[in-house]
Amino acid sequence: MSDDRFDEPAAADADRGYADFEFERRFFVRDLPAELRDAPALIVQSYFLADDGYALRVRVQAGDIDADLTADTDPAELLRAHIPDIDFAAVTVKGPAVGGTRYEAERELDPRVGVELVRRGGAPIVKIRYAAWLGADGWSIDVFGGANHPLVVAECERSGPVTSLQIPDFCVTEITDDRRFSNESLAMEPYSAWAPSFAAELASDGPMFRQDFGPNTHLRL
Repeated sequence: MSDDRFDEPAAADADRGYADFEFERRFFVRDLPAELRDAPALIVQSYFLADDGYALRVRVQAGDIDADLTADTDPAELLRAHIPDIDFAAVTVKGPAVGGTRYEAERELDPRVGVELVRRGGAPIVKIRYAAWLGADGWSIDVFGGANHPLVVAECERSGPVTSLQIPDFCVTEITDDRRFSNESLAMEPYSAWAPSFAAELASDGPMFRQDFGPNTHLRL
């Protein structure tokens, strides 16, 4: 005799398919055009685990909130100032990224619970995320504050592998599989601590854009 209480989760898992995977390509940005600072969202997230590509994160987000983030920005203080504006929270589990693909299971939380979790523990980061439609894709551009200032990262995410991409001209080099730039790594080893060595590396080796996802094309804004 079947018990529907046990059948439903299995069916839900089957229907989910590849929903618990993210497909994205990420790029280092030096100068973000002012006209792309649109549709802002304040994001404060805290990492309770970050080890060898595995991560457990709680994120809270406030839409339509912009802020001038600096090296002195305190994630806790900024979150405290915008608690009434928080309209989304989630807990996320991630696995290591391989070739622009990463296991990611995200489940929504009550924003009040998310705020308290972020406030009470983990390694925090703060950023403003801007959204833009560029060429054939939607892009997210993250401007970081605090210990990760002045890092800017642009990413294109799709429901499947990100192939034959139109890369905007403000993208300096690709960092898709550079674990240093993952958010959980930035929470543990902030960009400001190794920015000079990365700048020297970029000057020595030059920019790199992956060619194994199909031909890239240049998108001039």
